[in-house]
Amino acid sequence: MTDRPVGVAIVGCGLIGRKRAAVLAGAKLIVCSDLSMDRAWALVGSVPGAVAEADWRTAVRRNDVDIVIVATTNDALAEVSIASLAAGKHVLVEKPAGRNVRDLDTIMEAARNYGQLVRVGFNHRYHPALRKARELFEGGALGELMFVRGRYGHGGRLGYEKEWRADPSRSGGGELIDQGVHLIDLARCFLGDFTEVSGSAHTYFWKMPVDDNAFLLLKTPGGQSAFLHVSCTEWKNLFSLEIYGRDGKLHIEGLGGSYGVERIAFYKMLPEMGPPETTIWEYPTADDSWVVEFAEFLEDIRLGRTPRASLLDARAALSIVENIYTGSGYDHRP
Repeated sequence: MTDRPVGVAIVGCGLIGRKRAAVLAGAKLIVCSDLSMDRAWALVGSVPGAVAEADWRTAVRRNDVDIVIVATTNDALAEVSIASLAAGKHVLVEKPAGRNVRDLDTIMEAARNYGQLVRVGFNHRYHPALRKARELFEGGALGELMFVRGRYGHGGRLGYEKEWRADPSRSGGGELIDQGVHLIDLARCFLGDFTEVSGSAHTYFWKMPVDDNAFLLLKTPGGQSAFLHVSCTEWKNLFSLEIYGRDGKLHIEGLGGSYGVERIAFYKMLPEMGPPETTIWEYPTADDSWVVEFAEFLEDIRLGRTPRASLLDARAALSIVENIYTGSGYDHRP
């Protein structure tokens, strides 16, 4: 890259594309592309010099584009990512980065062949409460970890069963591949790789061929466990992640907005045990995870380092998803 600002193309101008465009951490939005040109022009409308492009292939090949943000539906994530890598661009691809492990493997091969960096959009890692949790954990406040318990859910909306997420050929699955990969990724961030996977996925409420609830029990080689539940029949939006160590516990709740104020509670075990010493941090301000995550990607590129949220992380999460789907009788292979 030259001395000019880092140029960014965004492919997919829905909710996530709009969030990304708003937090480019000093980089410059050059071009947007979407199946809806109205949506693409709406996104670039307030950015001087930025343009909308009907053909995403043309957008990612532009000489003034250095990074492509891929925020499409799941069925297009791999295709757009691979074409962007072939064009010599670094890529930030939104989770789950593909519909299945096979999609991920094709992106990984392209990244090796073309020598570009790929970061997967696991923005939940960068929420302030999760950053604080990581700081406390790495500082030894929890002692040796024992297990993680996580719940994540929303209530859907009228017509939810007719949206693209309910079409397995486009989504690759339901709630498990949607919010579930975030919980799996966060559990891996603290406990490491899981070698034992059990659980089930179900469709309880929504009349669609993908799951609306999934229950997972994951174990590390050392026996540490993660019990996770994701749901789109939660009705009241919920995020809860509890991390248990021998010396204390962390409880992260809320993600802002309809999920409630983001907060983290640290329960420190006392030598005499009994009621713990409690410290609570709250983060009522706007979610800054998107800008922190993208700023780190810019630093990855500057230093030539492998992004912390990598294709290997996405592959590990999708391997667990596929395991649960196969065991539950869901065949989402396109």
